[in-house]
Amino acid sequence: MSRFEEDLAAPGQPHPAHCVIATRESRLALWQAHHVSDLLSERWGARIELLGMTTRGDQILDRTLSKVGGKGLFVKELEMALEDGRADLAVHSLKDVPMDLPAGFTLAAILEREDPRDAFVSNHHADLSSLPDGAVVGTSSLRRMVQIRRWRPDLRIEPLRGNLDTRLRKLDEGDYDAIVLATAGLKRLGLEGRIRCSLPTDQMLPAAGQGALGLEIRSDRPDQALWTQALARLNHPATWLSCQAERAVSRAMGGSCSMPLAAHAQWLPGTAGTLHLRALLGHPVQDRWVEAEATATVTHTDQAQALGTSVAQALKDQAGPDWLAALQQ
Repeated sequence: MSRFEEDLAAPGQPHPAHCVIATRESRLALWQAHHVSDLLSERWGARIELLGMTTRGDQILDRTLSKVGGKGLFVKELEMALEDGRADLAVHSLKDVPMDLPAGFTLAAILEREDPRDAFVSNHHADLSSLPDGAVVGTSSLRRMVQIRRWRPDLRIEPLRGNLDTRLRKLDEGDYDAIVLATAGLKRLGLEGRIRCSLPTDQMLPAAGQGALGLEIRSDRPDQALWTQALARLNHPATWLSCQAERAVSRAMGGSCSMPLAAHAQWLPGTAGTLHLRALLGHPVQDRWVEAEATATVTHTDQAQALGTSVAQALKDQAGPDWLAALQQ
């Protein structure tokens, strides 16, 4: 058992006796909520309930997220359950959580990250390079579209919405030659066998927070200090800091689903707290992109966010005012 795990299991720490977890009702979201529930039951010995909910992001499948309000559509209903007291805690895929939470809400913890890479999934082809000219690739992510076109401008990219099982079914029905999904979700549901390859980050840079789970609570509830202290014992410090750096890039850029933006931080091996951050920004209508990277010693949140802000500024400097104005439109 690691020192971090020993801290989580430390007896005698105060914690809530009962917890209702708000979650989306997709198979992956329920896996994530049950995972957190198991952790809380093991560490707290508390009674845990799940409150399953369908969000607007789950309901609107005929349009891309960039055209209907962004990934915040996946968290709004869960936040309403926290606000009116039906739930104590919401579990999110961190990449779906807006960079600035509404007043009265806070991220209490980020769990240890799963594989952050994107997965190439195909029934007939091994990787992007093996696809024939004009092959159809499914994704609704502007970030993925920009990077696929970077390496294979000949491919035809078509929208792909729905939960993970729906996307795999559409591939199997022959609608696409390949699709790109998050590796973490496939691994969590035991679907590693569908992955033909996990795309290296120098080919497909992930979204900020990809592969991590965030725990959101009300920041103004009367017993907020108890919840913050208890959930902090589930926080994974290395994941917290790397994701704070990535999210700071998106925050500084005004990032949303309508912005083709990627950010990924990695701890350099053999160093004491040295974090390397890379980011990529695509053009909204042209096949153009800019990249930036930086390295810094990071031991607390302020340093992580400063690293992200500096990388975002480097993207802005390269892109220029016309590019940035086009992104806002």
